[in-house]
Amino acid sequence: MSSKGEKYYFVASLAKGLRTLEVLAENGEMSASKMAAHLNTSRAASHRFLTTLRDLGYAEKTDEGRFRLSFKVLELGMKKLEGFEIRHTVYPFMQEIAMAFGETVNLGHWDGNAIVHLDKVNSKEILRLDVGMGAAAPAYCTGLGKAVLAFLSDNELNAYLESVSLTAMSPKTIVSVDRLKEEIGRIRRLGYAVDDEELSLGLRCVAAPIFDYTGCPNYALSISGPAQRMTKEKIDAIQAKLVPICRQISRQIGAPQQSDPNTG
Repeated sequence: MSSKGEKYYFVASLAKGLRTLEVLAENGEMSASKMAAHLNTSRAASHRFLTTLRDLGYAEKTDEGRFRLSFKVLELGMKKLEGFEIRHTVYPFMQEIAMAFGETVNLGHWDGNAIVHLDKVNSKEILRLDVGMGAAAPAYCTGLGKAVLAFLSDNELNAYLESVSLTAMSPKTIVSVDRLKEEIGRIRRLGYAVDDEELSLGLRCVAAPIFDYTGCPNYALSISGPAQRMTKEKIDAIQAKLVPICRQISRQIGAPQQSDPNTG
């Protein structure tokens, strides 16, 4: 096999191996036959990928002969999360907000395409939002995402809008670019975003951006809860506390001085 052929084979095998990890994460325990159907490959090939992952410690085999992810994958994810030092700065503020309003507080990171949940403080209520750390969510229909989009540069925002498909996640999702731009303009004026059941019916969220030392809105904080608890009055009270806290966090991590959108 030529060096070019060896390189292609290696890349293709690596891609299949990573896809095997993703399928296990999405489906839980799986047999080699079921994996083969997902990967559109032979049972022998899928068994080889699964066995290699097991040998490397990323998967384990059950007594029934099925494969599942091991905790080594979780360790990798946690190492990635620990690399975000902002979590340690923000967490005390998240606890303060959660205690003040009794709802779930989330820290999100803008990865250039979507919002990744870095940390959270869960509400003590039985009915609550529970998004796993590391989970990604669309930017255009979430409070965290819209809070970031509103403060991107025009070039970054236009690039995002040109690349994304505005798919309806609920009957209230904004799927028109013009309407989304109007919403973004409103968020810029107010300094905070509201997800009014746009990601999921029955869920409302208030969010504000956090600017890093470059002045970019690479993070955001949100408070989420059931629509029946997240009334207009509660949303007004939340944003009045959330926006100043996000400005304080931004200053702590070295952001340039931001103008107050509420004072012009």
